[in-house]
Amino acid sequence: MTVKESGTIFAMNNSSFGKGILFTILAYVIWGILPLYWKLLIVIDPLHVLAFRIICSFLIVAVLLIIQKNFAWLLVFKERKKCGFVILAAIAVTFNWGLFIWAVNTGHAIEASLGFYINPLVSIVLGLIFFREKLKTLQWVSFGMAALGVMILTVLSGSFPWISVALAVSFALYGLCKKKITLSALESVGSETLIALPIGLFLLFFLFEPSASGILRITSGWQELSYLAALPIHILITLAFCGVVTAIPLYFFARGARILPLSAIGFLQLFSPTLQFIMGYFVFAEYFPVRYFIALAFIWASVIIYLISLKSVPKQEDKIA
Repeated sequence: MTVKESGTIFAMNNSSFGKGILFTILAYVIWGILPLYWKLLIVIDPLHVLAFRIICSFLIVAVLLIIQKNFAWLLVFKERKKCGFVILAAIAVTFNWGLFIWAVNTGHAIEASLGFYINPLVSIVLGLIFFREKLKTLQWVSFGMAALGVMILTVLSGSFPWISVALAVSFALYGLCKKKITLSALESVGSETLIALPIGLFLLFFLFEPSASGILRITSGWQELSYLAALPIHILITLAFCGVVTAIPLYFFARGARILPLSAIGFLQLFSPTLQFIMGYFVFAEYFPVRYFIALAFIWASVIIYLISLKSVPKQEDKIA
């Protein structure tokens, strides 16, 4: 290989990595401000919001793919291994969506944001296990500081943060699956929302309520949707656009996830919970003791250290064969 050819490949790799960073950050910024959107839908049952989010996302993405005469997203179901990752991705992200909407609209936006602070730790561990990713010395320091921050936060809160942990694990699994799915960004979102579609329809047309014995009872609940007709038009329009605000960041995330290592995806995600935390603390006025900021200081210091580590890329001549 000539020097010129090697330099060109290196430049393309740098360009791809930069695009991966950009797409991933765009996805996380949108997810970071979405609590404001879900708060607009607080008068609607969280399960119904989740149902509309799934159904509308599928319709938008499916129409775009059909217009492009792209049916590769349907062929994925013929491959057992690939199909398994698509199903797992759909289940993980659906659970994550539902829990997050419920948390934001029941006054737990800050606890939800803490889950996405924990997520990078889970993503890094998964990257080390499944992809044998290597961390630089600075990145190990960053990992240690983030872990310490999470430990401090758990100790100070005095209880197991189940919402935070559930959100962290489910989204880390989603990120892992995205690395395993060899489809384009739009195709992967199409296949995932198709898998989730029956879940959305089930949530929309069935009612979940505890019986006298405390056991959850599932009954036909289509008639329970009648309250939607009485809602203001701006609420219904907001509900209809659930698919748009869901599909766009999913598309950006899928683009970035195909390029970046799982550890980088995990750390960049810290943009999202920081914005969510700002929403919860300053906009929604949720309770967050001052002492908790000690933990956040460790977590954000870890982000700064990780971003510094990304600048120490190999020199061009080191890439020449």
